This record gives sequence, structure tokens and C-alpha cells, in this order.
Amino acid sequence: MPLYEYKCKDCKEQFETLVLNPEDTVTCETCEGSNLEKQFSPFGIKSEDSQDSFDSPGAGCGCTPVSCGCGVGH
Repeated sequence: MPLYEYKCKDCKEQFETLVLNPEDTVTCETCEGSNLEKQFSPFGIKSEDSQDSFDSPGAGCGCTPVSCGCGVGH
């Protein structure tokens, strides 16, 4: 499901919302304005300097294989 992050340029509220149809108009959850800026989400980005690896236990969900219940399949 496409989950997008936005920042309202009017009230400065940051929020995320599910956008099923790209043609739909997204409005601010606080002031209901439509003067929004889509935010860049760092999810799923790995730099070469990062200690984490997508192949390592817990990568991407913040849990460990022992405590994991996220379904990532560590």
C-alpha cells in the first residue's frame, strides 16, 4: 500500500497518509489545507557507511530474530 509523508506549508503539520489513487486530492489532517509538500522518506535506504544490512537480523524492523513478530522473515 502506498503510504506517503507530507508537510503542510500552511500549519507546518507533518503527517503520513495512505494514497490509493494518485488522482485523489490529499488534504492536511489538521487544517484541511491542500498546500502540501511531499516529504522524502528514508525508509529502505541503506548507505555504504551504515552498520545495518538488509540481510542482517532485525534489519528494517528494529527487532531481533528472538523478539521478532513483524513477519519480515529474518
